[in-house]
Amino acid sequence: MTRTSLITGASAGLGAEYARALARRGDHLVLVARRTSTLEELATELEGLGADGIEVLSADLAQDADVQAVVARLSEPSRPVDVLVSSAGFGLPLAFERNDIEDEVRHLRLHDEVPMRLMRAVLPGMLERGRGAILNIASVAAFTPRSTYSAAKAWTVSFSRWANARYRPRGVSVTAVCPGFTHTEFHARMGLARGTEGIPGWMWLDAPRVVEESLRDAARGRAVSVPSRRYRAIVGLTRFLPAGLLATAAARGR
Repeated sequence: MTRTSLITGASAGLGAEYARALARRGDHLVLVARRTSTLEELATELEGLGADGIEVLSADLAQDADVQAVVARLSEPSRPVDVLVSSAGFGLPLAFERNDIEDEVRHLRLHDEVPMRLMRAVLPGMLERGRGAILNIASVAAFTPRSTYSAAKAWTVSFSRWANARYRPRGVSVTAVCPGFTHTEFHARMGLARGTEGIPGWMWLDAPRVVEESLRDAARGRAVSVPSRRYRAIVGLTRFLPAGLLATAAARGR
């Protein structure tokens, strides 16, 4: 039976890598992002990787009407979605006191409210069928004090943990994916060229590895996936280090 996977933020970064991985395993894909032309280019690539059909859904998830369009697609009983990957997001400078408050509100909404709405839309059908997987892309930053980005991702981890405990016994896993620094377009969109992010080279991960490990963890029903041993060790250390020291360390990168 062919699975249908819907991926937000699919035009670039981890979203595009999830689309490639799910295409290789033969899923039917629903690609969601703002840039229609980029999605169409990706769709052409994915057809050659083995995807069993591709839908392109252009949506700006900062806009209510576009969020509702994705909710409607997730809610269609005649075209059920088996896997939801909420990967849309963006970053802001760490200096909260200088950031535009409306940018901060959009940031919070895109990282927390929108994935929550999408989960609420897809869950009833998944529970009725007794199967499904939801991956909410969070970050290792969820475990460290790092401005509003950490706060938003901490909510994602907490909610995913609760949801996995509640719904996994009914066949639906919910996994918060917590990668460390990963080479994607994310930092470039903040105006940071590779090598100027202020992060040591050993801390960087490759996107395909993050996707592979997180999909494996989701298949095992894990509530939290932290790809790579080095970051699992770092997350373990955060439980014992004082908040001030963690905040100082977390402020090194951008």
